[in-house]
Amino acid sequence: MVGNIPEETASFVGREAELARLEHTLRTDRLTTLTGPGGVGKTRLAVRAAAQAAPAHRDGVRWADLAPLQGDELLVATVSDAVGLSDHTLRMPIDALCEWLSDKELLLVLDSCEHLRPTCRHLLGEILTTSPGLTVLATSRQPLDIKGEQLVEVTPLPVDGAADALTLFRDRARAADPGATFDTPCDAAAAAEICLRLEGIPLAIELAAGGIGRHTVEQVAARLGSRFDVLTDASLWPPRHRTLRTTIGWSHELCTPLERLLWARLTVLRDDFDEAVAREVCAEGPLTEDAVVTALRGLVAKSVVGRDGERYRMLDTIREYGRMWLVELGEERAAADRHAACFLRLARRAHSGWTGDDQIAWYDRIAATHADLCAALEHLLAHDAPAAQEMAGRIGFFWCCCGHLPEIRRYARRALDAGPGEGPHRTRLLWVLGVTLMLQGDYPTARRVGEECSRAAARDGTNEGILAAACLRGLTDLMTGRPERSLAGIARVLESSEAATPVETAYRLRCHLITVFALTGLGRLEEAAEAAVVLRAACEARDECWTRSYVDYQLALIALLQGRPEASAAHARSMLAGKHRLRDSFGIALGLDVLAAAIAAQGEGARAARVYGTGHAYWRMVGYPQRGTPELAPVREACERQAREAVGDDAYRRAFEQGRTDGAEAGLTEALQTEPRTRRRDARGRR
Repeated sequence: MVGNIPEETASFVGREAELARLEHTLRTDRLTTLTGPGGVGKTRLAVRAAAQAAPAHRDGVRWADLAPLQGDELLVATVSDAVGLSDHTLRMPIDALCEWLSDKELLLVLDSCEHLRPTCRHLLGEILTTSPGLTVLATSRQPLDIKGEQLVEVTPLPVDGAADALTLFRDRARAADPGATFDTPCDAAAAAEICLRLEGIPLAIELAAGGIGRHTVEQVAARLGSRFDVLTDASLWPPRHRTLRTTIGWSHELCTPLERLLWARLTVLRDDFDEAVAREVCAEGPLTEDAVVTALRGLVAKSVVGRDGERYRMLDTIREYGRMWLVELGEERAAADRHAACFLRLARRAHSGWTGDDQIAWYDRIAATHADLCAALEHLLAHDAPAAQEMAGRIGFFWCCCGHLPEIRRYARRALDAGPGEGPHRTRLLWVLGVTLMLQGDYPTARRVGEECSRAAARDGTNEGILAAACLRGLTDLMTGRPERSLAGIARVLESSEAATPVETAYRLRCHLITVFALTGLGRLEEAAEAAVVLRAACEARDECWTRSYVDYQLALIALLQGRPEASAAHARSMLAGKHRLRDSFGIALGLDVLAAAIAAQGEGARAARVYGTGHAYWRMVGYPQRGTPELAPVREACERQAREAVGDDAYRRAFEQGRTDGAEAGLTEALQTEPRTRRRDARGRR
């Protein structure tokens, strides 16, 4: 099953009627919205319903969590990420998304739409119109008000007759205190009273159950009753919201002063976090780093913060209450400053670790903290322009590799406009912008930015800037069919910077890589192979994956041009394995084209066509029919010609279509095998 549905980490209770209704609406209607107040269980129900509906959708389920988004800007990017689109073109992101979804048969889940209702309404109007095979399941506290929207109201669990609310309370109480029992009539009556008081609202019940262990069931019932007697009648909130808010307030009162302070400060985080980030963002004043750790454990024990392994998360409704206290404490700006400083430090460490053995880990970390990095950048753009330039420059290349090209282009422009007008951070950001423009195919603008980057680097006088500018100019020359000029420019800079930068930094490695590309483009294959072998060894010594995978790609291309298709296929598979670790769709598309050509050169026409079809699927992910340096065009033409000659046009078309529709992951897995699945099955049968 294709999808990214969140895992269920606790028992699922009741909801048989709602699940039956959803099973029907997801089969018969294009858009279903689960509505209900915060804490009523919309997300949990959506998770269960999506998992059950997945087999009915050819392309599976894709889940987009909108809760971390504070504004409209990242909505399309978040949905694009969820559905596997990594668009590299200059199109409007919404147009690229519509085109990508146009032939998909999938279930898209948009969780927590309430704070983005107008934008979600516009987005869904577009994609549902252009994508006839798309089904959408949304969760929102209010209807989205779209024509054809089917509403399924999620109500609290029943407290009379059915035992769902009581079952949930007992399950969560035993999770908080494994020794908890409800054997005595008094405990059973108190548990029933709690569920009745809390009107069956799942989050309220879970918070109350989190108090078991420190308090008996009867004590929890008494304390909740006392708080309701004092606060409920005077409240102006709607009844169910009032019940949940009162329960959250009761949980807040049970917290120690430092736990309450941590609760408020954690609300500045947009997404899941670990203990180290909690310490870095929240430690100040009486809340020391050690106190953060202790308070965090207390919040987990009280069900205020959820834990999954080493990761922590706070539900939206809990976050809203803590945010209110952050405002009350007058700490909003201080918390945002600490948050931005934390993620700026993260960007620095990731940038420094790019060529080290933790490159993949840093790549994953930057991808996983995308919402927080964007929030930090927004804060710095408003309050510290030099830091914004530094941050965008340091994470920009990661984002280029992740496919966030429209975002990094927008942030780079804003940071450059915000100032300052010169300095190493600005030069690095110009390089990032130039690479982004190059990947989007905007070569004239990339060349102009490259010239500006060169002038800035000359003013700075830093080797990093000079190497970066040379890399950008060399890449521009390569992509526009001038490999000789590219080679000459890179050679001059590498020679002049060798004494000052003897260690192979990230920028030197990239310059060496352009040298290999240029030599190949000029047909100097023996020299290109020698340079590639040396560069690959340098990458292996550092366990550097990104450059090494492109070196493998060049070795595959060189071997193919030299008439060594078996060696070419081996290098291509090595390149694809590296790009898969980095989830680099653009690199995978390039690698599949070369692998298909190598397989075709070995006479396996049908298999080459299938790999070529999978490559077509990856090219669609990045929004291009095919891209790469100019010398690739004749290689692709030869691949198709040889494959068609080997098996005939009809067999070629069937195999190509199979590769195109296999699904990207499944197709890539098959391509990475050294022999086709049918041959492996035959070999097992003979044994």
